[in-house]
Amino acid sequence: MKRTFYFICATLLLTVLSCETEKTEKKTEKVSSHVDPFIGTGGHGHTFPGATAPFGMVQVSPDNGTAGWDWCSGYHITDSIISGFGQLHLSGTGIGDLADLLLMPTHGEVDLSLFGKTRDSLPYTSGFSHNQEQATAGYYSVDLEDPQVKVELTANDYISFHKYTYNQGNPSFILDLGYAVNWDKPLETSITKEGTTHLVGHRFSTGWAKNQKVFFVIETSAPIKKFKLVADGQVKAEVSEVQGKNTGGQFFFDQSESNQIEIKIAVSSVSVDNARENLQKHGSSKSFDQVKAETQDQWENILSKIRVETPTDSLKTIFYTALYHTHVAPVLFSDVNGEFRLQNDSIAKTSGWNAYSTLSLWDTFRAENPLLNILQPERVNDIVQSMLVYYDEQGRLPVWTLYGNETNTMTGNHGVSVIAEAFLKGVKGYDVEKAYEAVRTTMMDSIRGLQPYQEFSYIPFDIMDQSVTISLEFAYNDWCIAQMAKVLGKTEDYEYFSKRSQAFEYLFDAETGFMRGKSKDGKTWNEPFDPKHSSHIVNTDYTEGNAWQHSWFVLHDVPKFIELHGGPEPFTQKLEQLFTESSEIPGENVSADISGLIGQYAHGNEPSHHIAYLFNKAEKPWKTQYWVREIMDSQYSTKPDGLSGNEDCGQMSAWYVFSAMGFYPMNPGSGQYELGSPVFENTEIKVDAEKSFKISAKNTSSINRYIQSVKLNGELLQRTYITHEEIMGGGTLEFEMGPDPNKDWGN
Repeated sequence: MKRTFYFICATLLLTVLSCETEKTEKKTEKVSSHVDPFIGTGGHGHTFPGATAPFGMVQVSPDNGTAGWDWCSGYHITDSIISGFGQLHLSGTGIGDLADLLLMPTHGEVDLSLFGKTRDSLPYTSGFSHNQEQATAGYYSVDLEDPQVKVELTANDYISFHKYTYNQGNPSFILDLGYAVNWDKPLETSITKEGTTHLVGHRFSTGWAKNQKVFFVIETSAPIKKFKLVADGQVKAEVSEVQGKNTGGQFFFDQSESNQIEIKIAVSSVSVDNARENLQKHGSSKSFDQVKAETQDQWENILSKIRVETPTDSLKTIFYTALYHTHVAPVLFSDVNGEFRLQNDSIAKTSGWNAYSTLSLWDTFRAENPLLNILQPERVNDIVQSMLVYYDEQGRLPVWTLYGNETNTMTGNHGVSVIAEAFLKGVKGYDVEKAYEAVRTTMMDSIRGLQPYQEFSYIPFDIMDQSVTISLEFAYNDWCIAQMAKVLGKTEDYEYFSKRSQAFEYLFDAETGFMRGKSKDGKTWNEPFDPKHSSHIVNTDYTEGNAWQHSWFVLHDVPKFIELHGGPEPFTQKLEQLFTESSEIPGENVSADISGLIGQYAHGNEPSHHIAYLFNKAEKPWKTQYWVREIMDSQYSTKPDGLSGNEDCGQMSAWYVFSAMGFYPMNPGSGQYELGSPVFENTEIKVDAEKSFKISAKNTSSINRYIQSVKLNGELLQRTYITHEEIMGGGTLEFEMGPDPNKDWGN
């Protein structure tokens, strides 16, 4: 009996200790350990696996050297060659640029006359195995097969850090400033060797960014014992400075001193002196391992602003990788002294704030920018101030800014939407009157379709391609201005832009149920008409899609939109048909951006992202719950092709972050978030140092996807949305989930 008693006591003690250990593990689990930067490097995700700090100036990553759409980031998981490691990269875009300042470790002399060539002619490329690659938030490594060098990469806010471990003699590295892929083309480059451990120079190029100027300083941990430079195919063996269109060099170390070399690369858009100052203040005194640890801590701190609980580790991997991708862009653009270059070569300077570039606004206004308004409001202030500087320089707000250059890529004027949303959500650490002037001036311009839009109240198809998409997006931009004008007491502007925001009514064809191109006579539709037909962006009324995908972009007046369809029932029937229609896309120039198809719904491109949440507004919220789950389950995974389309600087991932938590900013400027189907049992959002917004979803699973009831701060909630103020005020949102729809909830 006594022996039994001791056994029971021991068992209880072990159980208690086990529970305490489990609690401690849960409490101390690093959320950044779930990040897998290889997600998105396959399929059409267009992400890079390399290292960057959150919103960092540099993105150091491997470059395959392959030209093509799926190598817009410089890397694709299907490739087996590395040409080198560039310092600047785009995350998930549809156009290839950057990959500037290519470095590559080598173990023997190479033919410098071949620098600046295509991959097949480069003398320094190497094979590699994905089994010998590793990538985490802020760190990347790979074993190169040919030179037998282990390459490790990390970065902080301003500096790229390389570590090369050589497994055989004659250690060296190359710098090839003529290297270019896809749209990028060097115009003028230079290299100067300073002392025994420094290289400085510049690389001016054109591409998507027409006036890209990168100045650099490179510092090596060991003295450079021997070097050769090259300019435009001519090897310069006895000079320490070269300039030309394509320049490069090979730099050798004494193998007896160390088999491990660390290299730091600082960049600036302004000058070598600024790059030098960036290096001195953020790199010179730091080792690779120190920076790696600091950046990983930085990622942990920023990602742990949202903590989720689920027994399914793969869901954590998808979620935290998505959250990671939402914090890669926009990127820091001003140097430590506040200076940054504009596209007209003038130098702007910040004061108490940081400038940002890589503004993919057509994509990110939908969910990425709304997410930053919750998690990064101080940074949003800086982004708005950056946009106002670009406004001063070009007389209108940016459309798509890359390296300080306006690319004019994509439709609409969503700098307007982003600023208005930030203002309406209480982010106002900038000159508000100037911001209003900027949004108003931008939409009163006459370019990019605004002249016919103002003349006809829509854009006629016989005047301009993509007329439907542009008209619908301008209408939303106008609505955003109207809301800003209303708050600022600008009544005439409020009424004027509110009226313009009804442009969608002119394009709705009640007979077919689609938004269609209309001629300037105001009566004739564009014929022949096939709602599935796609022609990318030329000879079409739709941008990167078709009528099925673009006929739902009425974010700001859904009741009127539903009324045009004849009421909630025909509206939801048409909406359901979108998801169940065949996925055939006819046409001779079908847009490659149409991907992630569920019926005619195309999750791989941003115009579809709000659509599943429209059921909420048509008295069928259980259909939103069903389809949002279908999208999450089918369009995201832990595999390299785990994104169904271009990541687009965080937007594809921001959709998942919001939807997995259980709500989504269907109309970002409204301050409302439509409720969907939460994935996690528990989610906690740290809205500031003192407050959290906690979400629980009892019984949630792929089967239990339907909302049975909702409580907000303990009170039953019958509406299908929560507000920005409710989230930022902290509190609790409690879902009760089940396997069957509760058709009474939300109505």
